[in-house]
Amino acid sequence: MIQGTGIDIVELFRIKEMMERQPRMIKRVLTDKEREVAEAMRSEKRRIEYIAGRFAAKEAFAKAMGTGLGKLSFQDIEITTDSSGAPILNSIVLTGQKCFISISHSEQYAIAQVIIEA
Repeated sequence: MIQGTGIDIVELFRIKEMMERQPRMIKRVLTDKEREVAEAMRSEKRRIEYIAGRFAAKEAFAKAMGTGLGKLSFQDIEITTDSSGAPILNSIVLTGQKCFISISHSEQYAIAQVIIEA
């Protein structure tokens, strides 16, 4: 049974601007493990897509939980990948629920959808 669903879309140029204006934004949004992955990326374009995708995914998850990011922190949510590269969402607030996540990018946007199943 579906417990919650959330979707979020962000403009890549806004994430790039935030990164330039507020370098600490990356530490606020990404966990240590996510930051390691981002820092290893050689292409700035791909790094921005990655950060924007994680940002959108965390926002989408907070919406699916029905709490928004006021009650959850970006640090409470971590997106890793499985062996084939598909995203996996982990959070301290998931207790027995199954979480499905999809992240996509275009030239201008990153979008993420999360479905939580009880």
